[in-house]
Amino acid sequence: MDNPNGPYPGRQLFLGLTVDKSPFFAYLVTGRSVESRERKAVAVNDVIRMGPLGNIPCDPLRHYSAVKFDNVSGVLCISNGIQTDAIFEAYKLILNTGSLATRDYMQTLLEGAGAEPDSYHTPRIAGVITTGIDKTSSIFFIGMKSKVTQIDPNPGVMIGISTYKGSLENPEARDPGSALPEVGVEVKTANDIAKYLFDISEVFYKGNDIRVCTVAGVRLDTQEWNIAINNVH
Repeated sequence: MDNPNGPYPGRQLFLGLTVDKSPFFAYLVTGRSVESRERKAVAVNDVIRMGPLGNIPCDPLRHYSAVKFDNVSGVLCISNGIQTDAIFEAYKLILNTGSLATRDYMQTLLEGAGAEPDSYHTPRIAGVITTGIDKTSSIFFIGMKSKVTQIDPNPGVMIGISTYKGSLENPEARDPGSALPEVGVEVKTANDIAKYLFDISEVFYKGNDIRVCTVAGVRLDTQEWNIAINNVH
């Protein structure tokens, strides 16, 4: 199958449950320009960073913490920009204080971050996987700007969101109110999830493969995250 968000999703994330009911995430980065494609995902302790290739000055729109996670509590945040750390810390604090996690915290932080300062007004997107007050149930939040949703994925299903919709030639920011696509997945491991999302997203623009990387993670029963990274470079 093809990517459900069309040929150019921009940056895209999915949250879901494996067929054996383990929480997981997947993140896709694509780029039409040479500058957008000249980067890779790198693991640094409990963070997955989108960084440059070689000695290139940092650009906060292209280089950022994409994933942050905690292997004790199992809290994880994934996003397409500067909001990752703030959202992660908010939900880790909520869990540590025994409070109820709701979508309002992520919505407030996304609204505060605003759209990216580019010609497309690229929206900030984010996802959170955390744990309920009972310490056993998983809670999933996914959204952009003023529309954050708590989702309840079935085993073997992932639910996603992307920054863009439409054609490669004329990308448009995704409508926050549009339906979230659901994709059935039989894979169980982080490596297989990362490969699956990478494979269904193959598209060429002006002769170049637009894919930059996919990152995926599955939360184990110990609350630790098993992470896989699939870089083009």
